[in-house]
Amino acid sequence: MDFTVVSYAVYLPIATGLTVWVARTLSTNGKIFLADVFAGDERLADAVNHLLLVGFYLLNLGFVALWMKTDDKITGTQGVFDAMSVKLGTVLLVLGFMHLANVYVLNRIRRRGGLERGQRPVAPQGYVAPRPARA
Repeated sequence: MDFTVVSYAVYLPIATGLTVWVARTLSTNGKIFLADVFAGDERLADAVNHLLLVGFYLLNLGFVALWMKTDDKITGTQGVFDAMSVKLGTVLLVLGFMHLANVYVLNRIRRRGGLERGQRPVAPQGYVAPRPARA
């Protein structure tokens, strides 16, 4: 039995399943956040949500496919588990990084939109008079 092929057969469905699960979770729970980012414009929020979902799938499934190949000869069950721990751990880290990057960018958009609508992050605490000009 070729354990390298076994590792591929184990890795691909697990990594793909994790990617789909994370993407669906982010898409479902991100709708409310996106609606707030875009000041209640549900159509725009849904469109951006769909575009983010497609981009998430393309990037992460592309990484999963590229990361599947191994140059090492896998021998035995322990080798399969060793290869899977490295490969799936890396996929999980990439998924987490992509999630944090999306949230960071959307939060920046949300804050900028709030400032443009006149919402301030903190209410003014007082007034400071300008300094007199020096001669």
